[in-house]
Amino acid sequence: MNEPPVLEVRDLHVDYGLGDEAVHALTGVDITLRRGEILGLAGESGSGKSTLAYGVTRLLPPPGVITGGEVRYHARDGSVTEILDLTDHELRTFRWQEISLVFQGAMNSLNPVLSIHSQLTDVLAAHRPGMSRAARTERAVELLKLVGIPADRLSGHPHQLSGGMRQRVMIAMALALDPEIVILDEPTTALDVVMQRQILTRLAELRERLGFSVVFITHDLSLLVEFSDRIAIMYGGRIVEQAPARDLYREAHHPYSHGLLHSFPALHGPRRELTGIPGSPPDLRAMPSGCAFHPRCPRAFEPCSRETPRLLPPSGADDRPQEPGRHRNGTDPSRSVACLLHTHHGFGAP
Repeated sequence: MNEPPVLEVRDLHVDYGLGDEAVHALTGVDITLRRGEILGLAGESGSGKSTLAYGVTRLLPPPGVITGGEVRYHARDGSVTEILDLTDHELRTFRWQEISLVFQGAMNSLNPVLSIHSQLTDVLAAHRPGMSRAARTERAVELLKLVGIPADRLSGHPHQLSGGMRQRVMIAMALALDPEIVILDEPTTALDVVMQRQILTRLAELRERLGFSVVFITHDLSLLVEFSDRIAIMYGGRIVEQAPARDLYREAHHPYSHGLLHSFPALHGPRRELTGIPGSPPDLRAMPSGCAFHPRCPRAFEPCSRETPRLLPPSGADDRPQEPGRHRNGTDPSRSVACLLHTHHGFGAP
């Protein structure tokens, strides 16, 4: 995808707590979201996926603190906004209008005592005060239709809707102001697989129709392979691999990505053994030295315990024939990996 970037995150650091007792939840995260793209973000629980979403939108709950980095939003008119520099007043205007977030467990986030009409139109009233009540209601009906919910449900309350419908109402609310970026934090976790597919298919259709960009966060890599354009894998508060979804599925470079891909059964093709990933995710309060994954890695070798790999294009053989889209040194510019097996030029902490 050669579209220009809409969101750039550079060297983002997030801690929980202060001083020597601080837990480093994100360490030097770099990620780019392109216009119209669905970017999948995968990893085990505690890898930093939700922290990244809340850090980008500046919705970190206490004691979360952004300690460094840049988060740049590129508008269609060419202007660039540094989100971390916005005042509280500017943030209230920016959120929902330019970037919106569907929270984890969103189906339980609706106010149980307010109608769906009230909750959808409140967003419009807060951000577009000049909009008439009739226009707000018309927009609310339009939003429900976008996500496949009949207009007569507008007068209902959350308890009168199924879990999938409540989830779709939250997605409709996120789209109310036509944002350029929608961040979905595990939006289908509590739903059955049939409802998951319905919601994600609807979301992909809306992306095609409306042209917004999506960051889709989940621990289920099989979902991302099907619905994402590009995938980033997180481990221990870092990005360890980025690649187009098809390329990652065909050949994951990082042993952790490979383990995630072999932790679910293939629906097509020959049977394969499910291997999983041994051990447990790292304790962020006592991270291992070198590569954080090396205590669990079946391919670890001596430098892995002392050298921290940087996120770089995977190196290739110097005598490899020149291929379209590939640099002359054998590197693939469309993907990157933080693993000493594939980046012999990537020793040393950044």
